[in-house]
Amino acid sequence: MEVNGYEIAPNANLRGANLRGANLNGANLNGANMVFADLNGANLVYANLRDANLRDINLRGADLNGADLNGADLSNAKLSGAKLGGADLRGANLAYADLNGADLVYANLRGANLRGATLNGADLNGADLNGAHLQLTHLRGANMDEADLGDANLGTGANLRGATLSNATLNGATLNGVWLNGASLYGAHLLGVSLGADLSGADLSGADLTGADLSNAELNGADLTGCVGYTPCLP
Repeated sequence: MEVNGYEIAPNANLRGANLRGANLNGANLNGANMVFADLNGANLVYANLRDANLRDINLRGADLNGADLNGADLSNAKLSGAKLGGADLRGANLAYADLNGADLVYANLRGANLRGATLNGADLNGADLNGAHLQLTHLRGANMDEADLGDANLGTGANLRGATLSNATLNGATLNGVWLNGASLYGAHLLGVSLGADLSGADLSGADLTGADLSNAELNGADLTGCVGYTPCLP
C-alpha cells in the first residue's frame, strides 16, 4: 500500500513523513518508525500501530477511533483534538503527550504511562485507566465519569481541578498530593484510598470512602452528603 509516495507496511520507516490528511483507514503499520511524522487530520480508524515508534508525531485532529496502539511509544506526541474512542492503548507510552480536548471515550489505557501528559478538557468517559501512571498529569476539566482508575498512580502533583469523576472507580489508587479542588466525585468508589489531596470545594456526595485515609486531605467546602464509610459523611 502506497500513500503520498510512502510505502505503508509493517515495520515501515516513515520518520518525518508528510501524511497530513491521509486516508490510512485500517492500515497495518505494526512496529513502524514514525518519529516526527506529520499526520495532522489523518484517518487512522482501526489502524494497526502496535509497538510503533510514534515519538514527537503530529496527530492533531486525527481520527484514531478503534485503532490498535498497544505498546506504542507516543511520548511527546501531539494529539490535541484527536479521536481515540475505543482505541487500544494498553501499556502505551504517552509521557508528556499533548492530548488536550482529545476524545478517549471507552479507550483502553490499562498500565499506560501518562506521566506529565496534558489532557485538559479531554473526554475519558468510561475509559480504562487501571494501573496507569498519571503523575504530574494535567486533567483540568476532563470528563472521567465512570472511568476505571483502580490502582492508578496519580501521586506527585496530578492536576484534576474541576474534573468530573462521577461513579468512577478509584479503589486502591494513589491520590496523595493530587489537586482535586472543585472536582466532582459524586458516587465515586474510593475504597482503601490514601487521599492526601486538595479536595476543597469537591463534590463527594454519595461516594464510597470505606477504608479510605483522608487524614491529610483538604476538605474545606467539600460536599460529603450521603457518602459512606467516613465519619464526617453527612446524612
